[in-house]
Amino acid sequence: MATTDFRMMNAANGSNIYGTTNGNAASLSMQWNPKHLEIKTRSVEKTLEPLVMQVTTLVSSKSPQKKKGKSKRADVLVVAVERATANFVDRGRQIAQENPDIEQEMLQAVEEVQSTGKQMSGAAREFAIDPCSSKKRGDMVRAARNLLSAVTRLLILADMIDVHLLLKKLRRVEDDIEHLKSVSSQAELIEAMKRFGVSANDLMNQAAKRQYELKDPAMRDNLAAARAVLKKHSMMLLTASKAYVRHPELAAAKSNRDFVLRQVCEAVNTISDVAQGNTPKGGQASFEGPGELAAALDGFDDCIIINPLTYDESKIRPSLEERLESIISGSALMADSSCTRDERRERIVAECNSVRQALQDLLSQYMANAGNRPTDQLEEAIESMCQKTRDLRRQLRKAVVDHVSDSFLEPDGPLMMLISAAQDGKEQEVQDYAIVFNDHAAKLVEVAKLACSMSVNDDGVKMVRCAASQIENLCPQVINAARVLAARPRSKVAQENIEVFRDAWINQVRILTDAVDDITTVDDFLAVSENHILEDVNKCVAALQSKDPDAVDITAGAIRGRSGRICNVVSSEMDNYEPGPYTERVHEAIRLLSNNVMPNFARKVEGAVQTLSANPPGPVDENEFIDATRLVYDGVREIRRAVLLNRGKDVDIDSDTEWENPEVAESEVASVRPDSTTTELVDEYPDISGITNAREAMKKLPEEDRQKIVQQVDEFKDEKRKFDLEVSKWDDNGNDVIVLAKHMCMIMMEMTDFTRGRGPLQTTMAVIDAAKRISEAGTKLDKLIRQILDMCPESSTKKDLIAYLHRIALYCHQLNITSKVKADVQNVSGELIVSGLDSATSLIQAAKNLMNAVVLTVKTSYVASTKYGRLKAEPGKTHPVVVWKMKVPEKKPLVRREAPEEIKAQVRRGSQKRPANPIKALSEFQGPDDAI
Repeated sequence: MATTDFRMMNAANGSNIYGTTNGNAASLSMQWNPKHLEIKTRSVEKTLEPLVMQVTTLVSSKSPQKKKGKSKRADVLVVAVERATANFVDRGRQIAQENPDIEQEMLQAVEEVQSTGKQMSGAAREFAIDPCSSKKRGDMVRAARNLLSAVTRLLILADMIDVHLLLKKLRRVEDDIEHLKSVSSQAELIEAMKRFGVSANDLMNQAAKRQYELKDPAMRDNLAAARAVLKKHSMMLLTASKAYVRHPELAAAKSNRDFVLRQVCEAVNTISDVAQGNTPKGGQASFEGPGELAAALDGFDDCIIINPLTYDESKIRPSLEERLESIISGSALMADSSCTRDERRERIVAECNSVRQALQDLLSQYMANAGNRPTDQLEEAIESMCQKTRDLRRQLRKAVVDHVSDSFLEPDGPLMMLISAAQDGKEQEVQDYAIVFNDHAAKLVEVAKLACSMSVNDDGVKMVRCAASQIENLCPQVINAARVLAARPRSKVAQENIEVFRDAWINQVRILTDAVDDITTVDDFLAVSENHILEDVNKCVAALQSKDPDAVDITAGAIRGRSGRICNVVSSEMDNYEPGPYTERVHEAIRLLSNNVMPNFARKVEGAVQTLSANPPGPVDENEFIDATRLVYDGVREIRRAVLLNRGKDVDIDSDTEWENPEVAESEVASVRPDSTTTELVDEYPDISGITNAREAMKKLPEEDRQKIVQQVDEFKDEKRKFDLEVSKWDDNGNDVIVLAKHMCMIMMEMTDFTRGRGPLQTTMAVIDAAKRISEAGTKLDKLIRQILDMCPESSTKKDLIAYLHRIALYCHQLNITSKVKADVQNVSGELIVSGLDSATSLIQAAKNLMNAVVLTVKTSYVASTKYGRLKAEPGKTHPVVVWKMKVPEKKPLVRREAPEEIKAQVRRGSQKRPANPIKALSEFQGPDDAI
């Protein structure tokens, strides 16, 4: 019979009951306290739970609160306890027979369980006869405690056998490692590696069982990491040892062998520490924790919201300023990084200065409102502060993606140059390329750390840090393997050694790349990569015009590398989505770029390089070349647009391209639009100081007028809720009616925000442009609904739908008129007088009416599309006009949250039956003295 998979339980006094790695189980200390047990494995918990529950139920003096149901009789519980005790005795004897090393102590524990079981049985039967006797209850409680203590000791011993076996296998591995260190010939090495392979495999299997049993996730991670190191380094240990035995005179060969041995020994020590319940030194816990800069920014955002009634200038101002300076110091380190571009550095510095100024403005508002209720000016200062930190966070995020896009473009290039020089036996070139390779590895690690600093994904950050640490450790050993091969280029073992280290490096870089991609958003990556592609395209064209074939070839290689990486990243992102129209469109954009555009670009580049490299250089058709490069940029931009189609309006998708190139096509993606604030702002009130645009003028309206506007906005929000209720239940994939409706709603929300002096619309011209965009969207919606009407038979639904379309056209026209009204600002004796209430309320009213008409149109469109049969696709089309598909509901937790006390009291007792933790029940177990 196999030994049980129990985990030993440490006593509360901290004594080590696991023993040492010498495997002498008989010398293990047996100290425990049943009042302070800590269960660390699932098996012990499951094995101990039934007995604890039976005993505690038997001896419990608490009467049920309700009389419903029927409890088990005492004699039935006694029989159950006796049966469980007998099972423990039988299993204990079998385990003792199978493990002679611990047989004597195991049999003593079995006898103790049997003896205490008999005492418990006798005391329980006497108590069952006379349950009112406090003396008999006390005797039974004392016997029950002794029985549980004896069973616990038996479980500890049973689990110690598993640990004993694991430590024995571990000792074998340690002996085999010591033997490997002393081998001096290839034959001895092969024999020693065979022994090590067998013992290491046994250890990994036993450790896998232990990993499954452990309850502590940190311990499980440490054990899993140690097992992975043993498995990954087995082949590396063989080739490195071969190289050392064959070329012991080379210091690099010895360094390779020692590195692998050190890694294996550390893994073995980790397994030993986990088996004995100790925390390994430098384990997985050292990689945990969120990004420092991201956490600091989040903490700062939480701290800036303060109740002005309790504001204390002397305490809060220094605290906030200190927090901000710490954030700016971290931002400065990122800006000064060798990977950061000059343009990005300037943006980060500018955003840091803006955040400083916003904080001072906010603190001034807090001072002005100290002891009073919050005002609109204070709310605006808080909103401005949050916006500035968002802008800084955005620039830092883009700086990280800049680094990632550049550093992970061709991560294997320096390695291949190093190996090529080593294979040719060029030791000096190996030394030169080793510097390049080392700098490249340091850059990868630096970029990984920067990516971690701006991420709040704890698991992702842990993975990146772990992968970066392994890159740091592996880098010098790859260089040593190259030095060995350069010194002995014809050595077969040196070639095998460099191949193993090469594969390990490539695999580790791939893991690091995937981990970094996981903690950076695809939206940021695409936005930055699109700009980088544009820069490379311009450089490539400039190199062609200057007739430099080498620069053309190098820049074109960078373009191909970026394009391939974009396709890989986006393809991996699409694996997270269910297949559908959205993913099909993205994959189609990827196929267009990779299968059509890039081959054409490669042919143009190859032809241009050959022509320019000829003697004398021939003419190159620049127009065809420029068209090929433009198609590459357009292909990348199309991929990004396709990805952004699935983003909601509340998602932060701002990017460099959106801020700098405001001509995003509205027909492509309704939720992505150019920010109107990026256009050059014109001073609409040149004669008025303190007001430059219409949004600022709206902020200066009299308080009475602003209250009326708020009332109008509240009515608009009621209509908005109706809109959300109707539209949110439909999936917008394949349904352009919903897409256009959401787009119109978003613009109307911006226009109503403008009337309160908020939102992205700043100037009267921006509001007019917004009204034009609504009209254009309304025209598209009218055209789409007309297609539905053409297939709908004559009915009241068709007539209603036509009427709603007329309403939409009317209200769009009203919005165009009301958006052109400009707030009137006058300066009378140094006092500003602003009037614009009528125009603001008219604008809100028109938006509310339009919102209502859009809601009715959506409802009636659904009826027209479904009531009279499914509208089929037009001839020549593969899809219907619109697809009405219910949106997948949000995921709900499988486990309910803990209910408040007042709710718990209303739930029936029978619905709350849950298996109690045995140790918790044991800690609540009434002592014999208390019972007496």
